[in-house]
Amino acid sequence: MSVVQSPKHLAAPPLTIASVPSGHVYVRHLAPLAGHGAVRLPDPDPNRPDRPAGATWWPPVMLDPEWARTAEFDVFHLHFGFDACPPERLDRLTRVLRGRGKPFVFTVHDLRNPHHDDRRLHDEQLDVLVRAADALVTLTPGAAREIEARWDRTAMVVPHPHVVDLPTMSRALAVRPGSRLRPFRVGLHLKSLRANMDPMRILPTLVETVAGLDDTVLQVNCHRDILDADGARRDAELAAWLRREAAAGRLELAVHDYFSDDDLWSYLASLDLSVLPYTFGTHSGWLEACRDLQTTVLAPSCGYYADQGPILDYTNNGDDFDADSLRDAVVHARTERPHLGATVEERTEQQHLVAQAHEDLYREVSG
Repeated sequence: MSVVQSPKHLAAPPLTIASVPSGHVYVRHLAPLAGHGAVRLPDPDPNRPDRPAGATWWPPVMLDPEWARTAEFDVFHLHFGFDACPPERLDRLTRVLRGRGKPFVFTVHDLRNPHHDDRRLHDEQLDVLVRAADALVTLTPGAAREIEARWDRTAMVVPHPHVVDLPTMSRALAVRPGSRLRPFRVGLHLKSLRANMDPMRILPTLVETVAGLDDTVLQVNCHRDILDADGARRDAELAAWLRREAAAGRLELAVHDYFSDDDLWSYLASLDLSVLPYTFGTHSGWLEACRDLQTTVLAPSCGYYADQGPILDYTNNGDDFDADSLRDAVVHARTERPHLGATVEERTEQQHLVAQAHEDLYREVSG
């Protein structure tokens, strides 16, 4: 099902939603820009559940069946944050909600957890949550088809809203034309090497391809924990390879701590092409942030990234990798410089539709 604008419920009092987590940028951008509509409870502080969490919401207190047993809300809406929850605990949570007559909405962001090598735990969690939900939401038609095939459930498709705030988007749009005056910059960010990343599968092809293009730079970023000698997730082979290639001038290497949001937006806006090195996954907020900042995305063929919006793609799915498809996509991005980003007007209209779709859904499940 696609987003359809429905009549607004102007006369009804606002519903109170227990969104997990409510402070995440995705959830914040489900709200109407005008500020009306459903009221989302703040995330409780894990150390003091009686007060709001602020920036610290992990682990989500709302996933505690005892919290759900006593808290006041109209609809419980789970997005993510249940990675470490045993399926049995999630089952108890859904039974508490059902016993109280509280509707349970579940947005299926990840059909495969990008942080888990072994998919079995996530599959077991999904089995509980998808079957128990009174209503399902997902972000792409492809994900909805997989949900129907696996569980015989229909999910409403509501696209991912913007990630970057609209004023920052507007500034990025204004300065993007100036990027043609500098070298074309290809970015690969390895973060802290999530389970679904295999950088050495694609790096040799990226280095070779960029070296053959005029006025083009390959920038590789990663967190200190994978390259520092005492890093908790150090990959010695990757570290040695990256430092050797950087010393030879074949790539620029940036090693740093986690970016703040502002630093991340500045980094993404500095790129012309962001390459995603995933071998499995479902959807990507990184992709959406790139589109907000007019940075072209080159995404793998796994998951449903291509369903999210206009991007370039290459073959990289499980054990299936095609170096030629990666090379061709990078060359295309460099020579054609496609305009695949979202405009402020598009994101503004999209947020209106996304907010209305959620408001209508909450009213429907609330009876």
